[in-house]
Amino acid sequence: MKAYAVPLLDLFEKNMRLEVPLFQRQYVWNLEEQWEPLWEDIAREFTAYLEGRKDSPVHFLGAMVLDLKQTPSTHVEKRQVIDGQQRLTTFQIFLAAFRDFCREQDCEESAGELDAYTSNRVKKADSEDQRYKVWPTQSDRPQFADVLGLGSRAAIEAKHPVVKQKYARKPDPRPRMVEAYLYFADAVREFFLPDAQEGELEPAQPLEARADVCFEALKNSLQVVVIDLEHGDDAQVIFETLNARGQPLLPADLLRNYVFLRAGRCGEPQEELYAKYWAGFEDDFWSTEVRQGRLVRPRSDLFMQHFLASRRVIDIPAKHLFVEYRHWVEREKPFPTVEAELCVLARQRDDFRRLIAPEKGDVVHWLATFLNAFDISTAYPFLLYLFDANLDRAHWAAVATTVESYFVRRAVVGGTTKNYNKIFLNLIKALRPAAPTPQAVADHLSRLQGETAAWPTDAAFAEAWRRIPAYSTLNNAKLVHILRRVGESFLTKFNERITIDGPLSVEHLLPQRWTAHWPLSDGLTGLTEEDLHANPTDPRAAATRRRNAALQTFGNLTILTQELNSSVSNAGWPTKKAELQKSSLLPINQQLHTYDVWDEGTILKRGEEMLKRAVVVWPAPHPPAAG
Repeated sequence: MKAYAVPLLDLFEKNMRLEVPLFQRQYVWNLEEQWEPLWEDIAREFTAYLEGRKDSPVHFLGAMVLDLKQTPSTHVEKRQVIDGQQRLTTFQIFLAAFRDFCREQDCEESAGELDAYTSNRVKKADSEDQRYKVWPTQSDRPQFADVLGLGSRAAIEAKHPVVKQKYARKPDPRPRMVEAYLYFADAVREFFLPDAQEGELEPAQPLEARADVCFEALKNSLQVVVIDLEHGDDAQVIFETLNARGQPLLPADLLRNYVFLRAGRCGEPQEELYAKYWAGFEDDFWSTEVRQGRLVRPRSDLFMQHFLASRRVIDIPAKHLFVEYRHWVEREKPFPTVEAELCVLARQRDDFRRLIAPEKGDVVHWLATFLNAFDISTAYPFLLYLFDANLDRAHWAAVATTVESYFVRRAVVGGTTKNYNKIFLNLIKALRPAAPTPQAVADHLSRLQGETAAWPTDAAFAEAWRRIPAYSTLNNAKLVHILRRVGESFLTKFNERITIDGPLSVEHLLPQRWTAHWPLSDGLTGLTEEDLHANPTDPRAAATRRRNAALQTFGNLTILTQELNSSVSNAGWPTKKAELQKSSLLPINQQLHTYDVWDEGTILKRGEEMLKRAVVVWPAPHPPAAG
C-alpha cells in the first residue's frame, strides 16, 4: 500500500467515482458528533483565510483507504472506499450546500468551480451514476442523488417536506443526508450573511470575493491521508487496524513533551523547570475531567485551550490545541526563553483555577461564581487577558457588574449564547491597543447590535421580565442566582449578612397545583388543565388562564434553603406565608409579610417591585464615552 497526504479536494479533481461497497453500513453521521465539528473546522479555515492568515496550520481530517477497481477504459475510473466513506459523503454534501448557496447569491463563478468538485464530466449517454464523485451504498443512493443533483435548497425541501403525524410532538425525521444538507446550508448562509455583526464593520469584500477566498481555503487547508491499496493488500486487516481504539495522548501531554523537548534543545534545565513551573499541573485537580459543550476534557486541556485563545484571540478547538500552540510558538516567538513561557503558563494556570474553583474573598469570586451558575466558559479567555492586566479590586468589581449584566439580561430576554466566544474574543481585540478599563469594556458591549449580540435595554429587559415563564425558560441554577441577587438588594448596612452553605431551590408562592386551596378572585374554583381542554368556553377559563400565565413569572418565585413540605407548599396563602416567615431568613422572603392576599394581581405588583431592583443590580447599556 502507499500512503500520502493530499488536500481533500484533490480527491475530487479528476473524473473518478469513489464507490462505497454494498456491504458497508449506511450513512450514520449526525449533527452533534460529526456535522457540527466538521463545520467548525471548515469555518475556522474560512475565517483564517478571510483575515489573511493563510499560513495557519493545515488541518488533517483523517485517513481514507481506497482500493482500485477494474473499470472499462471508456468509463469513469472507480475506487472502492474501504475506510472514510462517512467523511467523504459528508464533505460532498457540504460542497453541494456551498455550491447551491453561491448559485442562489448569483456567485456563478464560485458555483461553477464547486460544481466541478461534485460532478464528473460524463456524456449523457453514460450511466447516470457515473456523474457523482462519491457513490454511497445502495439504500442511500436516492437521497444522495437528490442532495447532490436537485441543485437548490428550495428543490430539496419541496421533495422532502416537513411531515408531522397527528398528535406527534415533533415532525418525522427527513432522510439523514437531507438533514445534513440543510444543516450545512444554514451554516454557510449564517457565515456569509450573518444576522448581526456583533459590533464589527461590514465585510470589506463583496460576497463573490469572499466565497472565492473560502474556496481557496478548502483547496489548501483541509488535508487527508490517502492510503492506496495495492495487489495483495488485505483491506479488512487494514480497516480493523486503523479503527482500533488505543488510548490517545491528550493535548496537555503533547504540549508538555513539546515544551520540555525545546527546553533541552536550548540548554535550559529541564528538571528544575519542571519542578518549579509544571509540577502544579500533575495534581488530581487538573486531571479531573469536566464537560464543556459536547466534550469531556481534563481541566488541564481546558486551561490550555482558553489560555491560547486569549493570546491568539481566535477560537481554539480542543482537538487542534497542540498544532495551534506549536504554530504560535514557532511562528510568532512570543517568549524569549522556555522558562519565560513556563512562567506565564504557571501564572495563568493559577488564574484559571481562581475562575473554575473560586474561593471566598477573592476579587473574582462573585464573577466566577456567576459564570459557573450560568455555565458560561466562553468569557474565560477574556478574563485570563484581564488577569494579565493586573486590574485593582474596584476595576474588577466594575467589570464584573458589566459582564454579569450583559449575560443576565440576555438570558432573561431569551438571547442565544452561540456567539459568545466570538463576542469576547472581539472584546480582547478592541481592548488591546490600550490598557483595559471597565469603561472600555462597557463601551464595547454597549455598541453591539442584533439579536445574537445586543446588550438588552431597560425596555427589552422589562418587557421580558414581565411576560416570560421564567421557571420554564431558565434552569434552577440561573433562577436561584437571579432571585438571590434581587433579594440581596434589600439589605442595608444595618442588616446582618447571612451565609448560606447548602443548596437553594426555587419555590412557587402561588403553587403549581393551586386549584384546591387558592380560589379565583371571584371565589370560584379554578379549572385544571384537563378541564380547560374539555371546557374551553367555561366562564372560569379566562381567569384560570390569566392565573396560569402569572404562575411561572418572576413575581411568583422565591428561593429556599430546602423545599417546603408539600402539604404546606400547596396550602392556602395564610398557612404558607406563616411557614415562610418562620423558616426563612432570606431577604427576599422577609419582604412577604406585607402581602395579605396572594393572587395574580399581587404577583404582578411584586414582579414590578423586583424589576425596579433588577435594573439597578444589572445596569443597562449606555452610550459609549466620547472619544
